[in-house]
Amino acid sequence: MRKISDTIARLAALQARHGASPGSLGAPDRLSALARFGSNPGALTARFYLPDNLPEGAPLVVVLHGCTQSAAGYDHHSGWSQLADDAGFALLYPEQQRTNNPNLCFNWFQPADVKRDAGEALSIRQMIEAMVEAHGLDRKRIFITGLSAGGAMAAAMLASYPDVFAGGAIIAGLAYGSAATVPEAFDRMRGHGGPSDVELRRMLREASSHRGAWPRVSIWQGISDQTVAASNAEAIASQWRGVHQLDSAPTHARTEGKSTRQSWCNASGEVVLEVNIVAGMGHGTPIDKNGYGTPGPYMLDVGISSTQEIARFWEIAGGEARPSAGSKRRNIVGYTPPPIGSRPNAGPRTSARPPELSASPKLEASPASAVQKIIEDALRTAGLMR
Repeated sequence: MRKISDTIARLAALQARHGASPGSLGAPDRLSALARFGSNPGALTARFYLPDNLPEGAPLVVVLHGCTQSAAGYDHHSGWSQLADDAGFALLYPEQQRTNNPNLCFNWFQPADVKRDAGEALSIRQMIEAMVEAHGLDRKRIFITGLSAGGAMAAAMLASYPDVFAGGAIIAGLAYGSAATVPEAFDRMRGHGGPSDVELRRMLREASSHRGAWPRVSIWQGISDQTVAASNAEAIASQWRGVHQLDSAPTHARTEGKSTRQSWCNASGEVVLEVNIVAGMGHGTPIDKNGYGTPGPYMLDVGISSTQEIARFWEIAGGEARPSAGSKRRNIVGYTPPPIGSRPNAGPRTSARPPELSASPKLEASPASAVQKIIEDALRTAGLMR
């Protein structure tokens, strides 16, 4: 188990990052409020966007913002509503409240909030049903995506409601069931410990009674992400390879500019899983300021519009392929690319603390009450305690 000083050091680092972020104040707001959508046990709010002249039977995309972000801000910076205008689909933006989480993180690490028909997960499900009923949307083309805590929550929704979603996209997120406590959440974000691949696959299968087709999943990760370690992308990929009955080696792999994409096809030849690793990118959503999206906190201009790429993967938007000048392509069945991110610490952790945390101030000598107060204050500040 990690020492208290280690936990406090990580909480302080998270607080510093969040405190330095100006968020998305002043961003244009194209969204409308979804006033009534059910019992709302997770106490979330909801925003939505409908393009003009949206036809009946249009797809629905659910978008989950990250910590410190808002629905309107994420929409503005990601360009989802602009793409919705061009491609003709509806958008739903669940939005976290500070009464639930001080840093506006979806509570992906709270079992009561990710379980089917409970907490925040049920609130989001109720929002989806309200949108489909009110606007005649296509139940067979409902998709979900999210960044960071929103990405982890998207993973939870895909696990808990695989019968609802045709596909998902997880950006800098974490595997469903990877954490169930605050200390575990921090460890998994840093790539420390965690359930084995076998256990992750078991939890995904047991999250619902679903036995039909599984959603197709797109995973995005910056290799230089210092908030959510790149090894989490491999954990997510392994979890979904299990339910899709896929081999470890991808069917296709290619590198174009900064991005390396690995994709897996099912027995019918359909691409049902892909992993996109962006070289040099930190923590955030990859955007292209010359296409869809505007740079901002955790919205990173790397010349790749993940918004457009994800919509293309779901087959709800077209568009030209990425420029291939100077790119290296490999499309070889059975090709084994370099690993996405090793998971050497999966399972019980027995190694010493990372050296960068060894200089943390020692708190063991403090009175128990003072230590407890420090922990609780830090957890609330970091958005990991209500």
